[in-house]
Amino acid sequence: MATGEAGASTPSIIWFDDLSRGDVGLVGGKNASLGEMVQELSQAGIRVPPGFATTSDAFWAFLDHNDLRPGISAAIDAWDGGKASLQQTGQAIRNMVLRGDWPEALRADLLSAHARLCDRTGHPDLSVAVRSSATAEDLPNASFAGQQETFLNVSGGEALLDACRRCYASLFTDRALSYRRVQGFDHLSVALSVGVQQMVRSDTGGSGVMFSIDTESGFDKLVLINAAWGLGENVVQGAVTPDEYQVFKPFLDDPDLVPVVEKALGAKEIKMILSSDPARPTRNVPTSRAERAHFVLSDAEIVELARAAVTIEAHYGCAMDMEWARDGDTGDLFIVQARPETVQSRLEDAAMKSYTVKSPGKPLLTGLSVGSAAASGQVCLIESAADIDRFVDGGILVTGTTDPDWVPIMKRASAIVTDSGGRTSHAAIVSRELGLPAIVGTGNATFLLHDGQEVTVSCAEGSGGVVYDGLAEIEVETLHHDTIPDTRTRVMLNIANPSAAARWWRLPAAGVGLARMEFVIANTIKAHPMALLHPDRLGEAERVEIAHLIRGHDSAEDSL
Repeated sequence: MATGEAGASTPSIIWFDDLSRGDVGLVGGKNASLGEMVQELSQAGIRVPPGFATTSDAFWAFLDHNDLRPGISAAIDAWDGGKASLQQTGQAIRNMVLRGDWPEALRADLLSAHARLCDRTGHPDLSVAVRSSATAEDLPNASFAGQQETFLNVSGGEALLDACRRCYASLFTDRALSYRRVQGFDHLSVALSVGVQQMVRSDTGGSGVMFSIDTESGFDKLVLINAAWGLGENVVQGAVTPDEYQVFKPFLDDPDLVPVVEKALGAKEIKMILSSDPARPTRNVPTSRAERAHFVLSDAEIVELARAAVTIEAHYGCAMDMEWARDGDTGDLFIVQARPETVQSRLEDAAMKSYTVKSPGKPLLTGLSVGSAAASGQVCLIESAADIDRFVDGGILVTGTTDPDWVPIMKRASAIVTDSGGRTSHAAIVSRELGLPAIVGTGNATFLLHDGQEVTVSCAEGSGGVVYDGLAEIEVETLHHDTIPDTRTRVMLNIANPSAAARWWRLPAAGVGLARMEFVIANTIKAHPMALLHPDRLGEAERVEIAHLIRGHDSAEDSL
């Protein structure tokens, strides 16, 4: 096996320096992709924190050393036969794994690799991120996103061994067992690799998620970036409403341009930081008023990340879903994960559905729309995963946020509405994968809506989703592109609401022929340009409203 800069690899440990994307069977999709970027994209300026991965051989060695395969098979058989619940099965298997002892050779390999990583980075007490990477994840037809666990701020050899064991156990969480059953994977044919990577000090910087494609429309000329203060788990899980930035890719080649076409300030209610308590290595704290009022990233940093996204996309040859982190000490931007995007890239190009909500009731609340569909039904308000048994099939799931434990009932919902989260949160990703309309980041859905209330959830009106009172009629029209005849006249599109522009990019039109400026001002700028340029000419109430509109920007002119 190859030898990397950090030292010799072994059958149980491979350094990122020695991995490529063809090694999914050895180290899972996540770790194989990290190795690919280290080997192939470092020279292009893509920064990846150094680290190593345990192999699938190490996982099977752990199971066999503790004779766990027969017990796991028996537990799965009991579940399949209806003799045990999903929860009982998952808990039983996880307990088996957590009670397991490390084979001496594997233990020695892990501790030796950790010591070499400390030497390589020059930090004898290096804090690491310990991430799960399943050998069946990040596939074109099965993402397995968020199925297994990640542990941050892990310090010391014994803590590393414990975190790796807990990663192994997380291959058998309830959500992972349920997902594999739906996808038709044999539970004992999927191994788990563990990635051990230097922690980026994003607790004092910022982090988030980035797509090289518009997640809602599939428009391939945009980079979508979400950002929040602190460690990135809150963005991934949808525990915060992040900043959102959109960058127009065709203009990124021009160093004189800053093609940031949209910036939306998120509430960023909390941030995850490192803790000095070994039993609780991370904790959430409220963000300051100043942090909530400012964008996490500067325009220069937004453009740097967008260029990294384009570079990674070009190398992989497909749309990509990435996680990034900014080190608060150095200001450097790192890519900590990259995987193929698995929703928009699988949609049928030849057809599109258009949803229209007829005669809706009064608007009750708004948020970020996920998808372009609409649905009507009764609200099922559930604030804790412990109460998911109360969910009624076909209901509108309303909750604060979701994580992978919620997937079984998300599949039974007709629409999803959450208080927090952005378009790259767990609720958004799963809703997109399931083809459900969802509205995230409403701020107060669990406060305004109640159980049994009849509502209509509409994501058919652009980037802003609306929950309407009552059950409105929903009209669905399917347009097949291949049935539209060619015309000698160059047919162009008239755009009113600018937020809906990306929805129509697949239409066989010759571009945009007319954009309604009054709609751009009313829907996007939301103030008369002269009011932004001369707030001194306004009354007190108008100045307060203008100040709220330009939060996060250096000046009113900058917000235009």
